[in-house]
Order: sequence, then C-alpha cells, then structure tokens
Amino acid sequence: MRLLNFILAVLLLTGCASKSGGGDADTQQGSSRIQDSVRIHTELAGMYYERAQYGFALEQLTLVLKKDSDYAPAYNVRGLVHMALLEDEQAESDFKRSLNIDDSNSSAHNNYGWFLCQRGRELESVKHFMAAVKNPLYATPEKAFLNAGLCSKKAGKLDEAETYLKRALIMQPKMPEILLGMAELNYAKADYAGAKSYFLRFAQGVPELAAANLLLAIRIEHKLGDRNSEASYKLQLRKRFPESRETQLMLSGE
Repeated sequence: MRLLNFILAVLLLTGCASKSGGGDADTQQGSSRIQDSVRIHTELAGMYYERAQYGFALEQLTLVLKKDSDYAPAYNVRGLVHMALLEDEQAESDFKRSLNIDDSNSSAHNNYGWFLCQRGRELESVKHFMAAVKNPLYATPEKAFLNAGLCSKKAGKLDEAETYLKRALIMQPKMPEILLGMAELNYAKADYAGAKSYFLRFAQGVPELAAANLLLAIRIEHKLGDRNSEASYKLQLRKRFPESRETQLMLSGE
C-alpha cells in the first residue's frame, strides 16, 4: 500500500510540473493536469485490481470519473473490477460505456470479449477479440488471438480455434498459455502426439505444473499408451495435490 501511494505521489508531481506562459497557455496547462491526473489514477486503479484490492481500485476510479466522466479507460478498468466481483450487469455496462466512448480501444474489446466468453457467450466474444486485433497500435494482439482460440474451442469450433491459436503462436512461439491451449486443442481433436509435443514445450516454460496441467498430461500419456510417463504424472498429482478435484477425477478414472 505504501509503495502504491508513493508511486501515485511521484507520478502526480511529475504530471503537475509547471510550465511557463500565460493566457491560453494557463487553460491548456489546467486541462493537461486533469488528463495527467485521470490517467495516473486509472493506472493506480489497475494496479489495485491486479492485487485483488477491488475496493481501493473503485475508489480511484470514482475520483477519475468525477474529473472526467467520459474517460474510456476508467470504465474499462471498472468493468474488470465488477467482473471480478461477479457484478455482471455493472461490468457489462462499463465495458459497453468504454467502447461507446472509444470503439478503437483494443484493451476494452479484449476484456469485454473475455467477459462474454466466461459468461457462456463465446460466439459474441470472438467478434470483440477480432475487433481488438484490427487496431495496428494494439501492443499485445497475441492475447486477443489466444482468447479467440480458447473461446472458440469452448464453443466447439475446433477448426476456428486452431486458426486463432496458430496466429497467436506465430507472434509469441514460447508463450506458455498459447502452448497449453494448443496442447488442449490437439487433445480435443484426438491428435495425442501433437498434444504431447505442445505440452512438453509448455512444461519447459513454467516453473511448475498445476494440478490441471498434470491431469492433462496423464490423459495424453494414457491415450498414447506410455504407462511409465502416465504413472510419473499420477504420482506427482497425488503427492502435490492430494485434495484437488483433479486428483479425484484421476482416481475415478475420468
């Protein structure tokens, strides 16, 4: 908390540095200070959101919207906070408001798309992911392609999912989330050798495997008939996650 407040103080001092001049320049300087302030408070709200400190995030966003009720990034971040709090009506309203103000905001398109996907509206979500990647200034298009692939797979559109995931993979060939997505997709398509290949690449890029990862590995090795590898993954899952849902699924043979 002290670190976040210190960062805010430094940013505000930087943003509010005085400039020489008078007349119209004074008005311009005041406007610039307001824009610096709303940007900084929105960035701080994003930091609170990432730390799951949702109350503090909302406080910062309230300050922003009092100063500028049409600041699109603030609605985007507030949509994420409401989504995390399972306040779906407010989240969707905020995402839509952000896009109504600035339809070119790729971050808002990606976040709203993910919200829709998580709420069972996968086909709607893909449209927003594709809108995100149309913006040539979008810094992380691989995330939108990854999300489009995951949500297409969730909707049962396996060919479309493969197209999107491969686009993401071209951009970031070592990104663990993409490699895992390809492993899961190949498993769903019964290409178990392909699933194992992508899974091993994924495993090389993460510090340790989660329970869900180990269960996927067990299922892949079982399909390939590699009993030694299957037994090794089973041992890891039982030892590291004895009470997990994945261990119960493994023990029941699902």
